[in-house]
Amino acid sequence: MEQDGLLPLTQVIAQHGLNPKKSLGQHFLLDTQLLARVVRAAGDISQAQVIEVGPGPGGLTRAILAANPAQLTAIEKDARCLAALAPLKEQYGDRFTIHEADALKIDISTIGSAPRLVIANLPYNVGTALVIDWLKLAATQGRTALTGFTVMLQKEVAERMVADVGKKEYGRLSVIMRQYTDALMMFDVPPTAFSPPPKVMSAVLHATIRETPREDVSLAQLEKVTAAAFNHRRKMLRQSLKSLGVDAIALCERAGIDPTLRAEQCDLSMFARLARALD
Repeated sequence: MEQDGLLPLTQVIAQHGLNPKKSLGQHFLLDTQLLARVVRAAGDISQAQVIEVGPGPGGLTRAILAANPAQLTAIEKDARCLAALAPLKEQYGDRFTIHEADALKIDISTIGSAPRLVIANLPYNVGTALVIDWLKLAATQGRTALTGFTVMLQKEVAERMVADVGKKEYGRLSVIMRQYTDALMMFDVPPTAFSPPPKVMSAVLHATIRETPREDVSLAQLEKVTAAAFNHRRKMLRQSLKSLGVDAIALCERAGIDPTLRAEQCDLSMFARLARALD
């Protein structure tokens, strides 16, 4: 349902000439029931500083505000959308703040106060980069910076984030996500839910930042060994880890890892052992 006094989203888009820009990865989500379902996937937000990236015409913004967050801050790069969001600002006052900015250039740990939650339909062209930024915050500041995120992504990207060992989608991002979060796919979203419809299936992913990382290893070292291993994922570790500039077989022996394994066969604990052995 539309909030009182607010125009339907289709009228807002027409009124402000918000033709989605391919350069910004924009695909507007208009299904109000689906938008409410995305917000429900985030859990209780009544005490949270919620951060939304790329609100566009404000469909998800409306659903978030209807769920009564303590505070909502929207980060929007497209100046055309600011006027479309203005009625929400008028209706919700200080509970709703808009930043005209590039989310890739904002440290979200400086927005409001903890607990912070991200709820967003992420632009396809920057979704992975944003999640990596948030994982870096989790590595340095933990839940003080961010409690979790519920985001819509291309389904294939979301699958890479939650993939298990041995799956074709399993990779560096899968390992790092597991180190810092408890994450799961919530539900798929078909192209027809968007305007314009993308060419791919989307999915909602919910991730909770862990109180402590699963393994005692730095992000820098974990990234180093996973990059070397997955850059040559079809090769055995004894070959792929040579790019680290060390004796790869000796490194595996120190870590207690079979050097004939391939990256896709190694879980987080094994990569952590390699990273500690390298360090």
